[in-house]
Amino acid sequence: MPQHDWIVPDWPAPPHIRAVCTTRSGGVSQGVYKSMNPAGHVKDDVQDVAENRLLLQQGLNLSSSPQWLEQIHSTKILNLDQINNNFRNNDFKADGSTTTREETVCVVMTADCLPVLLTDRKGQRIAAIHAGWRGLANGILEAGVSHFSAAEDILAWLGPAIGPEKFEVGEEVLDKLSVGVKNKTGWFQESLNSGKWLVDLYTLARLRLQQAGVSEIYGGTYCSFSDEERFFSYRRQGVCGRMATLIWRHHQVDDGQT
Repeated sequence: MPQHDWIVPDWPAPPHIRAVCTTRSGGVSQGVYKSMNPAGHVKDDVQDVAENRLLLQQGLNLSSSPQWLEQIHSTKILNLDQINNNFRNNDFKADGSTTTREETVCVVMTADCLPVLLTDRKGQRIAAIHAGWRGLANGILEAGVSHFSAAEDILAWLGPAIGPEKFEVGEEVLDKLSVGVKNKTGWFQESLNSGKWLVDLYTLARLRLQQAGVSEIYGGTYCSFSDEERFFSYRRQGVCGRMATLIWRHHQVDDGQT
């Protein structure tokens, strides 16, 4: 089996909450997709993608396949608790998922956008969110938080995204990102390129989560653009694979103790 280089979130989630973010290693894809690319929408070889997904499922000892989404830069969070035989393929067009079920795996794919994982202190609910700049601007994080009963009980982890020194945007994007953010400083700075701005997605995400009532926020130390060996980057590569960020509630065995 190929050697993987998974990232395990460093956060105080309950022991039965399992989470992993893949990197570029550990798969079978070739060329610009080398090697662990689980994304089927980026024109990689279909069989390689299927093999990568199988390797991921086996490597993590998952009892079922992760619930892969067709991400559309929306604010839709799919409640996996409500999935039944009446669901159609287009119902899985979303940019996040949540569940309270054990062994049901929430997953999002990114290559510069920000993956965000949520759980509560007791580990009763989980969520995985794909937060690109459009999603952040339109309230994808707030949509994820709304699925939890109490925002103050939420733990959040920010996975690998493009770093603050590399994410350059124009005035129009900056204006859209500013909507609804109370703090108008600290998450962007003027670029050396005229009319451009450097945006810190991590700081912006923290601000929006804090405004929504979440105070325990972890992660946010990577740069997918700068670390070419570990991460895919759409801005750096154009055509490329994706990292997968997964979270699930592992089955808890009742040993009869109180």
